Amino acid sequence: MTNNHNILVIIPVLNEETTITGVIKSLQSYNLNNIRVVDNGSTDNSIIKAKEAGAEVICEPIPGYGRACWRGLQQLDRDINWILFCDGDGSDDLSYLPQFLAEPHKYDLILGNRRATVDGRKAMTPVQNFGNWLATFLIGWGWGHWYQDLGPLRLIRRSALEQIQMQDRGFGWTVEMQARGIECGLRVCEIPVGYRRRQGGRSKISGTLSGSVQAGTIILMTLGRLYLRRLKLTQADGTIGKSVEEGIGNFHQS
Repeated sequence: MTNNHNILVIIPVLNEETTITGVIKSLQSYNLNNIRVVDNGSTDNSIIKAKEAGAEVICEPIPGYGRACWRGLQQLDRDINWILFCDGDGSDDLSYLPQFLAEPHKYDLILGNRRATVDGRKAMTPVQNFGNWLATFLIGWGWGHWYQDLGPLRLIRRSALEQIQMQDRGFGWTVEMQARGIECGLRVCEIPVGYRRRQGGRSKISGTLSGSVQAGTIILMTLGRLYLRRLKLTQADGTIGKSVEEGIGNFHQS
């Protein structure tokens, strides 16, 4: 089991005042006290609630799930070795966290697989199910690794995240992490996790048709860009290797 003091939890938030307190308290019950909430333009009391619950709060004014995650990765303390991402809407069943925390010494990237539990499958919307199927199929076809899910609950080694050099700042954040993880040779596993319909607020992705179409388009474009880069690197020297693009690199330390 890893030292929980070396884990930073990042929670992107947009108008989740009714749920963020419960999410933070659940994390704290597992001795996860390094919690950074990234507010992505809330107009409710999400910031106040998060601070009252004991989380650090920073703001990212430019919209985008990936941008909020990226902002949360800036100015990391030197002793942070792991990053846990989860949502602030109460949909992630955090009772499965002990399984996550028992595995880090074996893996570099641990993903929550909502499709492996009955509750998880029932809670996912048709849009989520289709999007998951399409994206995981394309990753399997293009990269040869058949993921089961693209869920938000994930734990990644800091050094692995630096190696991946994330580029996406939108809805393509999760698929880029998983595709690049394969390219970089990360040790990856998926752990069954429960899932609930969001407990408050409104989904920015699957809650509207336009949001779903936008997210799906971005995910497809992200995978297309990554696959073309993969082909170019393969043709250049016969290997995939690390990304040659500039990315986050080593996260700024404080």
